[in-house]
Amino acid sequence: MGEVVIIGGGVTGIQAALDLAGHGITVHLVEREPSIGGHMAQLDKTFPTNDCSMCILSPKMYEVSQNPNIRIHTCTEVTGITGERGHFRVHIRKNPRYVDEETCNGCGDCIRICPVEVYNRFDAGIGVRKAIYKPHPQVIPDIVIKDAEHCIECGLCYDVCGRDAIRKEDAPSESVIEAVSIIIASGYEVFDAGQKEQYGYLRFPDVITSLEFERMMNASGPTMGSIRRLSDGATPRHVVFIQCVGSRDIPLGRPYCSGVCCMYAIKNAMLIREKYPETDVTLLYMDVRAYGKGYEEYYERSKALGVRFLRGMAAEVIANRTGMAIRVENTENEQMEEIHPDLVILSVGLGPAYDSAALADHMGIPVEDTGFFRSLDNKINCVATVKPGIYIAGASVSPKDIPDSVAQAQAAAMRAFIDVTMQDC
Repeated sequence: MGEVVIIGGGVTGIQAALDLAGHGITVHLVEREPSIGGHMAQLDKTFPTNDCSMCILSPKMYEVSQNPNIRIHTCTEVTGITGERGHFRVHIRKNPRYVDEETCNGCGDCIRICPVEVYNRFDAGIGVRKAIYKPHPQVIPDIVIKDAEHCIECGLCYDVCGRDAIRKEDAPSESVIEAVSIIIASGYEVFDAGQKEQYGYLRFPDVITSLEFERMMNASGPTMGSIRRLSDGATPRHVVFIQCVGSRDIPLGRPYCSGVCCMYAIKNAMLIREKYPETDVTLLYMDVRAYGKGYEEYYERSKALGVRFLRGMAAEVIANRTGMAIRVENTENEQMEEIHPDLVILSVGLGPAYDSAALADHMGIPVEDTGFFRSLDNKINCVATVKPGIYIAGASVSPKDIPDSVAQAQAAAMRAFIDVTMQDC
């Protein structure tokens, strides 16, 4: 039976892989990071139920790892694609992990003994990790990776590893996978808030992004779930969310709505009010877009919890002697207000994954002006592309929430399943 390659190991790629593997099809799940899981693994809760994100995702990750029909390729990038439907050749490069994947059992002894601490990208910059590490405790595959750039070669990890799994030298390897169909589930990148200089991101320590706040709220994150000002570690008395940072912004070439920002800001605002009832929460917005099932009720619930919605966009965040100040016009009553927050959270939008253009070039398929992959027909054929046998799903197509991404993953999986069954006829 033919095989399918799925590019991207987030929740979209995971769902597509499980659906195809359930039909007995061999799937190659290609992920550039050391673990599958994608951005969903970074989140604390999911809206509109406030379920634990990893409580939903982790069982699916484990199921992928145990399924005999799924081959996981982590630390791996696609370098080229040739052929046509039924006869694709996917060229991949596996980047060095400096760890023997067959020998390492993920015990973590090397992590505990490593003396080096560096910036942790998984924690969005508000936490640190070791030079040999796991991005988070529930990684799949459950093995470590050594950061050769920051490793000082002290030798402690080699001495403590009883299985001799850690390598001093490693090199990339290249291989080719032959596939009937390809599913692109490469996901998204969050907007670089530094491009909106007026908000003081990276200049003011207490202006953070929504993803940084997700890691702060997460019990397994760097603050173990405590909300703190980064400047002094104190619990903020007033938190302000600024919406549409990197969305609906024509001068920046991002004219689209990112679809999830209103809802994740409402979710985080509710969590603050539930955990810290004495903390005031204000959400500055242009429009509240609560379009999904149960979303409007969720919005109303947040207002009942005391979240204040102020219709107006902040011009800038100003630092003064007492802290920070934001001047904003309340467009509902045309009055100017001055707010003095202790913590500002920028609700950053979603953009295409950084390698989307390169992937599109490899495959000979177009992207939109926004950088997302272009569907064959947005109305009736939204997972197909101009090249038969190549399908797109999830946030690689456009910004979308988890339920919509999963639904589109299942649609793409079924299109690939049809290709495989037709090939075998």
